[in-house]
Amino acid sequence: MKVAEVRGGDDMCRTIEVAMVEPQVTPVTKLSPLPAMEDDGGEDFHIPPLNFSLVDTGIFRSGFPNTANFSFLQSIGLRSIIYLCPEPYPETNAHFVKSNGIRLFQFGIEGCKYSTFGVKVERKQEPFVNIPEDTIREALKVVLDVKNHPLLIHCNRGKHRTGCVVGCLRKLQRWCLSSVFDEYQRFAAAKARISDQRFMELFDVSTFKHPPISLSCSKR
Repeated sequence: MKVAEVRGGDDMCRTIEVAMVEPQVTPVTKLSPLPAMEDDGGEDFHIPPLNFSLVDTGIFRSGFPNTANFSFLQSIGLRSIIYLCPEPYPETNAHFVKSNGIRLFQFGIEGCKYSTFGVKVERKQEPFVNIPEDTIREALKVVLDVKNHPLLIHCNRGKHRTGCVVGCLRKLQRWCLSSVFDEYQRFAAAKARISDQRFMELFDVSTFKHPPISLSCSKR
């Protein structure tokens, strides 16, 4: 195609040659499925337990680990596990902790559930007395002992019982209550319990010695 361009009043004009190129259509080919994701060593990626998170140096929290999480727990070099449910530790989990030299501390705290027509459901108004303060204190003593680190705190879902222990630890670390509650609610989400937060608010930390220097004591 030719395009003419005229300048001012002189009679000079310039013709520009423009080439029209038809777009090339690349035929669609069927893609092959992607291979399974593997790391550089050819092994499967480590999978952390449900609700896994770092609490502080050498302290972690999560929901109940299953066999898919064992390689991940090995990778963080656990020395101890605090288990907050009253049920016996499953045989596979018990074998894992024993074979890896991990010390298991069990502090059985009943979950806030009751039965309606044979079906277990969560309470809408949980009695405040359901949270055993003495048990929480004993669990905290294990958490504060750095000889037990790295340490994992877990219950079933990693929300309420674990949240209460971590919340009381935060009070020891002099966190303000709003930050303690924010952290608790981040894990409990829509299932946050007023009774748990009341327990943490009234928990007396004056009988504890100051946390080890390796733990963060910053106010948040």
